[in-house]
Amino acid sequence: MSCCGTVSTICAFIVSVQLFCGVFRWIYENLLGPRFGKSIDFKSYGKWALVTGATDGIGKEYAHQLAQKGLNIILVSRTLSKLETVAKEIAEKYNVDTAVIAVDFTSGPEIFDKIKDGVKDKEIGVLVNNVGLSYATPDFFLSIPDREKMIQDIVRCNITSMPMMCSIVLPQMVQRKRGVVINISSLSAVIPASNLTIYSASKAFADKFSEDLSAEYEHSGIIVQSVCPGFVATNMTKMKRGSFMAPLPKQFVASALATVGFAGHTTGYLPHAGLKFGAQLLNYIAPSLSRSITLKTMMNVRNRQIKRGQYTPATN
Repeated sequence: MSCCGTVSTICAFIVSVQLFCGVFRWIYENLLGPRFGKSIDFKSYGKWALVTGATDGIGKEYAHQLAQKGLNIILVSRTLSKLETVAKEIAEKYNVDTAVIAVDFTSGPEIFDKIKDGVKDKEIGVLVNNVGLSYATPDFFLSIPDREKMIQDIVRCNITSMPMMCSIVLPQMVQRKRGVVINISSLSAVIPASNLTIYSASKAFADKFSEDLSAEYEHSGIIVQSVCPGFVATNMTKMKRGSFMAPLPKQFVASALATVGFAGHTTGYLPHAGLKFGAQLLNYIAPSLSRSITLKTMMNVRNRQIKRGQYTPATN
């Protein structure tokens, strides 16, 4: 066999092995593990779960479903009245203890001192970094209303909050050698997402932060998971009804929690995993076409909101 033939054979073998491992990993993380593997006992990681952005949508549902598993719940969000309502609802429904901390994650660093005081002496086994802020409507960077404030708010809420919350909670987890950290990213972090530039970039931070934090602390018994969902029917997405591709929070969170311990990086929901695969494949094969489709889709959403009088872009 010639030298070129040998090299070609070796390359083909390597590609085949990578393809096989990738396909098997995808099947295990999205199908076999969550459906047939032994679910982790969240309660064994600590008595309390802390959820940020806990009064609506995905965060509220994480709080409910972790309480259903027997954990006491610390709810952290902006509006005290809504926190108290959700806390009472959870305490009565699941017979667990609850605590609330009212802070605005778009504010300055002083909020984290309040959170530290609020979690003092509480054994936190699960941390869900869910709080997030997005655009009112997808738009071009220079057309974002009140752009400079929005930039700062998204950075503080979506980026700064995550490592700061880990800085508060992770030490006790490492000391016990047990803990679960769930960081909510977004599908927009890993596929083309024009007209969501700041938001998608902030969620890419969440995904990368999770990956490297996991590598640092997995040998200390800490599970770190990045969840990158597509559309879920929440107030943020302005969807009131669920569908196959945009599930209700209850359906999505049940699916996502089943992947903990099996997948460090997941969409949390099988149809979103398929969407991610298709979008990444198209972007690999025809990146210009992929970007064009994304831009056209986002512009259609933007233009519908403008026609309905629900959105006014900034003038450059």
